[in-house]
Amino acid sequence: MHTMGDLAKTLNRPTVYLSGLQARFELPAYSGAGYSDAYLAFLKGIVHLRTLNVPEELLRDLWRLEKKLLQLLHLDATGSATWFLDECGETTHRRRRLLLTNHDLGVEIDARILQPGLNFTTAGPELFASREMGEDALRVLAEYLKLHARVRTEVSAELPSLRETLAWAKRLG
Repeated sequence: MHTMGDLAKTLNRPTVYLSGLQARFELPAYSGAGYSDAYLAFLKGIVHLRTLNVPEELLRDLWRLEKKLLQLLHLDATGSATWFLDECGETTHRRRRLLLTNHDLGVEIDARILQPGLNFTTAGPELFASREMGEDALRVLAEYLKLHARVRTEVSAELPSLRETLAWAKRLG
């Protein structure tokens, strides 16, 4: 477990910056050593994407869609306060994982296939199906894929500049 100071040191960012990320991404804040490795991995991903000039607003929109998709798939029923972060840092099956939450959907995400009937919660059934209330996991996945493509485009556009910057920085040595 990590403290906020540990996170700031590891990410090379001031604690006020990390507190701002917590607020804007609606993340729980802890006192003392309350931050898990998964929490750190999530913040590290955000910092990396921001370093690659991906707009924070785009990342927040993607974050909301990922959490919504996980809720529609009932993955929020684990009882963990950080259920949406608990798989951050996992490295297996990258093509099956969401970008920010890093949840493994069990199939390659580009396949646009989900099993929306899966229910990981033990709660009673809803009065109406999510689809009847206007929420559909496949629709949310389609929106997610659009935003994910935008993130990939942003990263691809920034890579040449990043490579040039790194080569230039080596000369400062």
